[in-house]
Amino acid sequence: AILGPPEVNVTSCPNCLNVTIKLPASHFRDKGKLLSLIDIYEELDYEITLKSQDGEHKRPRQSTTEEVFSVVIEELYPNRNYCLSVGITASLNKNSVPSPWKCVTTHSEAQQGHHEAAVAGAVCVALIIFAVLKCVHAAGFIFPKFSLPQTLV
Repeated sequence: AILGPPEVNVTSCPNCLNVTIKLPASHFRDKGKLLSLIDIYEELDYEITLKSQDGEHKRPRQSTTEEVFSVVIEELYPNRNYCLSVGITASLNKNSVPSPWKCVTTHSEAQQGHHEAAVAGAVCVALIIFAVLKCVHAAGFIFPKFSLPQTLV
């Protein structure tokens, strides 16, 4: 039996990738119930291969006993494109098909700082405009409370 490709979802953070892995389904049944790969093997190994402009790197093989799990790959460069693929094997079965490559760009820390500064600037400008309008209203130039005498109009 060949262990089919796992389902992989990747999201990025400033210096890391958050990888969610869902094990492939099995086709084995016991008393009509579809068995998971964890039911069959109890523990599976997974290996993440990471590609970037620096080349291809295999991360150390890890084990799991969960059908769906997450892994965080840290200490990456911000604003860089990374592609990854995940392969699943079992102690008794080394035949596997890795997941299709998934690519994502890590966030830029500088862009996050600019976003916060832009929001803070917009709030300050809105407050200044409000204060000026309030002063003009209080002085009676906008929506005056009393009408001017006919001679001044």
